[in-house]
Amino acid sequence: MNDKFKMIVSQFVNGTIGGMLIGIGGCVSLSCDNKYIGSLLFSLGLFAIIQFGFGLFTGKVGYIPLRRPVYLWECLFTLLGNAFGTFIDAFLFNQTRIGAVISEKALGSVNTKLADSPLSAFILAIFCGMLMFMAVDNARISRGEGGHIEKVIGTMMCVMVFILCGFNHCIADMFYLFLTGEIVNAGVYLPLVIIGNALGGILIPLLKMLTDKPFSRE
Repeated sequence: MNDKFKMIVSQFVNGTIGGMLIGIGGCVSLSCDNKYIGSLLFSLGLFAIIQFGFGLFTGKVGYIPLRRPVYLWECLFTLLGNAFGTFIDAFLFNQTRIGAVISEKALGSVNTKLADSPLSAFILAIFCGMLMFMAVDNARISRGEGGHIEKVIGTMMCVMVFILCGFNHCIADMFYLFLTGEIVNAGVYLPLVIIGNALGGILIPLLKMLTDKPFSRE
């Protein structure tokens, strides 16, 4: 097994675990009657990904302007792994007693998203991409400065805001789409959200580069 293949496998596996963690976050969020508590607990998924170094497309894609072109492949294989991880979670949850309950709760949100206009879905994905980059880069900065509290709070706040605002997160949406069986109807919606998340993710680092500001805490 050559080094390039090992790297691809590693990125895909890390992405798969990342997708499963987002699926767990989605499951606990759907299990909560209180939307504020649900959005808070959902943040466990992103926190675990950051803490243990697993792969998440929306966390990686923002660094494209700062990396070599080969980094695009890392983002792609992470995205494929994320999709596979959310599929695994959705399939397994649907084999359990909680599957029908969370699937029914997810269906309302899924139907709303799929009925949305392409422009609306795209814009809402851009804002989510910005928040995800902020969460991940805040964790990077906080880790370097020993700011453990800032890392936790920053992660929670970004996740809670995107959920409570109704922004579109492509990996979380994959989980809901697989869970409800509506993935077959997401042929237009999902690519738009993936592109929107990517655009939102690169927006902050790109603007900081264009304004010649150092990419670290001021």
